[in-house]
Amino acid sequence: MAGSKFRPDRGLTARMVTTMGLLALVYMAFIAGLVLVGLNVWLVLLIVVGFALFSYFASDRIAMFSMGAKEVSPRQAPELHALIDRLCAMADMPKPRVGIADTDVPNAFATGHNEKSAVICVTTGLMRRLDSSELESVLAHELSHIAHRDVMVMTIAGFLGIVAGFLTQAGLRFAVFAGASRGNNNGPAPAVVALLVVVVSAVAWVLSFLLTRALSRYRELSADRAAAYLTGRPSTLGSALTKITGDMARIPTRDLRQVEPFNAFFFAPAFSRKGFSFSQLVATHPPMQQRLEQLSDISRQLGQGR
Repeated sequence: MAGSKFRPDRGLTARMVTTMGLLALVYMAFIAGLVLVGLNVWLVLLIVVGFALFSYFASDRIAMFSMGAKEVSPRQAPELHALIDRLCAMADMPKPRVGIADTDVPNAFATGHNEKSAVICVTTGLMRRLDSSELESVLAHELSHIAHRDVMVMTIAGFLGIVAGFLTQAGLRFAVFAGASRGNNNGPAPAVVALLVVVVSAVAWVLSFLLTRALSRYRELSADRAAAYLTGRPSTLGSALTKITGDMARIPTRDLRQVEPFNAFFFAPAFSRKGFSFSQLVATHPPMQQRLEQLSDISRQLGQGR
């Protein structure tokens, strides 16, 4: 975050480096495991490298398309752009592209593999519910993700899970097909190889899932801190968080399920009420109470400093 006036977070930097190092080990073990169970090394590299490049360079477009978001100009959304212009000037950072998603789910997210491709997106539901100061605090939270470069790290980290998930599903389908269609002379080798691919992919997916979830929880606390110190108004960020979380219960389950895949990138998680586990091991965000307590502590610190 060279040049940015967002508060540096050495804890976040250390966690990002550690997560990327551990994921690199999982990544290499994943490739080696697929080769050992019988897949052609060039096929494995083609799949893995292809997914990596696609996920890395197209992450912003994928997120915008999946959310039904559209990039907006200052003429189309003058108030939103004005808030982001002000925050970028305060933080001394380049302005990202700005998008709006037409959904009643109140949320915001930032994505992109670098500052040039970065985009910050808010939903129409969020803009309807928050006042100007609350919206500014949420935007500061999202901008800090870009400044800290944890958006880029999450994009890279999430790619392994995408590949592993794809190969798990493909392996299961192939195993069923091979098991049903093989004759007496063909033997079980194709189905066995497919099942081994599933096992290797599933293990890689679980490990990458847990690593990215742990990083995701910390980066949300870090972004809350950075936004609170930049704006000097921790209470407005807490107010926005309370409003969003409270209103989420009134959003139709179908709408929540549609956006759940983006929870790791959202300001606040959007969970459908059916089938959600509150286990801290798999949560993308820290508990709201922990976030509010941190903001309350910062508010006291800022009050004492005046």
